[in-house]
Amino acid sequence: MQSSMETLATSLFDIQLLLESGGVILWVILLTSIVMWTLIVERYVFVYVIHPKQLKKYIDEWYARSDRISWYAQQIRQGMIAENAIELKRYLMSIRTLIVALPMLGLLGTVAGMIETFDVLTVFGTGNARGMAGGISVALITTMGGLLAALSGMYFSTQLEQRVARTVDNVAGALRRD
Repeated sequence: MQSSMETLATSLFDIQLLLESGGVILWVILLTSIVMWTLIVERYVFVYVIHPKQLKKYIDEWYARSDRISWYAQQIRQGMIAENAIELKRYLMSIRTLIVALPMLGLLGTVAGMIETFDVLTVFGTGNARGMAGGISVALITTMGGLLAALSGMYFSTQLEQRVARTVDNVAGALRRD
């Protein structure tokens, strides 16, 4: 039975082999997915940790006002709600863009792998199955990588967007007009 360190080393070696067999495009997919996940984690931290503190500040500031009924006060309220919505929605479009870009990067890897396969066919004909398999492998691995990275982010991005939409509505309710 292998120790946990040997298992970890084997897993890391397998990941390295996978990244190398996927070519440069798979590395780009990896970096893009790291950026996407960094933004997703940042947004979760903001929505669940930082924003509640900011919301309390907004509510305290609103209820500290003596005038909450006039047109001017309502414009200030609308400004607070809009400012809060902007802070909540920050990076959501960037996350969505990265989610859309990841399958396209996988498709780019597919095209690169097929070009590699056709180059082998041009030079050696159909007699070099190993050479053709390398290009097809690149094509399939990059497609899988792009789709897997996009699908993994899509669920969390959608859940985050729904949470932000509810929170924006809750902010408007918390800053009630008297």
